[in-house]
Order: sequence, then C-alpha cells, then structure tokens
Amino acid sequence: MKSKTTSFDIAYRAGVSQSTVSRALRNSPLVNEETRKRIQAIAKEMHYTVDKNASNLRSQHSDTLAVLLFEDPTSDDSQINPFFLSMIGSITRACSQYGYDLLISFQQASNDWHADFEDSRKADGIILLGYGDYLDYAHRLNKLVEQGTHFVRWGPVLPVQPGITIGCDNYLAGREMTEHLLLQGHRRIAFLGHASERYPEFFERYRGYVAALTQAGIVPDPALQIDAITTEQAGHEAMQTLLAQGGDVDAVFGASDLIAIGAMRAIQERGQKVPEDIAVAGFDNIPMANFVSPGLTTVLQDTKQAGELLVKTLIHQINNEPVTSSMLPAKLVIRRSCGALSQPEAGPAP
Repeated sequence: MKSKTTSFDIAYRAGVSQSTVSRALRNSPLVNEETRKRIQAIAKEMHYTVDKNASNLRSQHSDTLAVLLFEDPTSDDSQINPFFLSMIGSITRACSQYGYDLLISFQQASNDWHADFEDSRKADGIILLGYGDYLDYAHRLNKLVEQGTHFVRWGPVLPVQPGITIGCDNYLAGREMTEHLLLQGHRRIAFLGHASERYPEFFERYRGYVAALTQAGIVPDPALQIDAITTEQAGHEAMQTLLAQGGDVDAVFGASDLIAIGAMRAIQERGQKVPEDIAVAGFDNIPMANFVSPGLTTVLQDTKQAGELLVKTLIHQINNEPVTSSMLPAKLVIRRSCGALSQPEAGPAP
C-alpha cells in the first residue's frame, strides 16, 4: 500500500525546507510568488491534501482571522456602517487568497471582549472596523496590546496610538474637498460632523477644511460647524440647526456621506435646491452617494486596497514580522451636488 504524501516529500522534491512548504500551501506572503506557485504545483501533482486539524494542533494556529465590527446606529437593522460593507468583501477575498477562514462578529462592550477570539484560539488575529468615541475606545486597544493580541484596525493614523492602524489621509482629503468647493465660488462653507479628538477621523477632515479656508484668506466661522454622528438623521438635524440659525451658507461639507445625504434632505424640505442654493459634499463614496438626486460629490477611500492591506498586515504580525501603520491616499469623486462638473459624473462605487 502506497504511503500518503507528506509535506516533507514535497519539500524534498522542491528542494526547500518543510516550513517553506507549509507557508507556501497557506499562501503566506513570507514565500515569494514564484516559489509558492512551484510548491503548490508539486503538491497538486503529488495529490497532497492538508490535514487542517492536525496542522492547527501542531502550529497552535486556527488559520482563521476575525473581523469585529462596531455597532453603529443605522436606519435599518444591520447596525453596520455601509462604508464597511465593501471593505468586508475585500477582506473576505484577501483571506481566501492567503488560505485563512474569516469569522465576522460585533465588538463587545465588556473589558474582556478580546478573549473570545485570539485568546480562545478562535482566531489568530483580529481586524477591527469602527470605534465610536475614540477616547472611550483607546483603553480597549491598550488592553489588547498588553495582552499581546494580534490586531490591526481601520481608522485614524495618529502620531501616538495603541497597535497598528491602516487609514485614509483624512486631513489631505478634507483640504482638497474644501478647495474644490472654493474653486466653485463658494465662500460660506459649513462643516457638519464632530470636530474633536473624540472623533479623530472627522477631526482630521475638519482640520483640512480649516486649512483650505485659511489658505484662501477666509476666517473659519465657528457657527458653521455643527456636530453630527454618521447617520442620515444626524445630518438632517444638523442641517436643520444650521438653517434655523439664519446664517448665510452657500455650501456644506458633510464629514460622511450619510451626514451629507441627511443634509440634502433638510435643504430640499426647506424648499431650497442642491446645488443651486446650497452645494453639498460628503466623504466615503458609499453606493447610495451615486443614486441620490443630485449625485453626491464625495471622497473615495479605496476599500479594496484597504481590505487587502489589513489582511496582509495582520498576517505579517501573526508571523512575527515587523509591521507599521499605513495611510492610504483618497481622491475626489465629483458629481452634481456641488454644481458644474469638472469631470464626467462618476459611476457606482467599485
């Protein structure tokens, strides 16, 4: 009776170590692509199959990553910020590419919420999406660091912060969006969204907005900044507050698309037109942004690249490789909510 092919047989045939074979069969980024494909081809030719349970017992790895979402207030029962939906798709594809299963759940409020995942061997590492009030949330991140938990999160990339973060250049994107509104001739530009360290992504967008106004010789008016969380309702209420103040405003920059969409509804309910009376811009390029009327000018964050980088960074961390926080560029998507188009109207978010 012919004995079953082992990873040592493949290693001998390929002229590499057994550990290199194991990494290659898990699609580990530690093995270069040419070697990985050659080993995988040999394994296929020799009819080799991985005993995942035995492999996990030897390595003390589950070959599973966990995505933990923050429960956001939403207009439906999902409690998931729509911005994260496309990112979850990208994360899922990247996990499959690297040979990992994916577990998706919500973050828990208890102090030991991490224990159900890496500490109990349900997952080798954690990807965190969303956070709420950052000052309340930071101590949980510190606890993960103290526990030695492998984790990476999507969020603001700050000079001093716990753990590894992948995020967008919110400051530059906020500045560029405000500059675009200024180029359209707008001068009384409002900012809807929290502008404090408790909401650092919004705060960075606000700082970019202030920098653009200042560069244009405009003194930012505190009355034109209204707090709002990321919901249509919050954007609607913030815009109602702004309009009720009776101040002159000719454009609105919502710190998220949901805020901007809520603001558009409040403007239209008042009998004013977008963009003829008040231009509106958002941030995130969620699919809904292209289907409201008029289409919403916004900022595109590359969720495909973000998802891939989150997974790759976490796997490097699990394998004890050096990792650093990364900031991804963003780009404007110009639609009709800000007036005349300077480029063809964009299609749905990729």
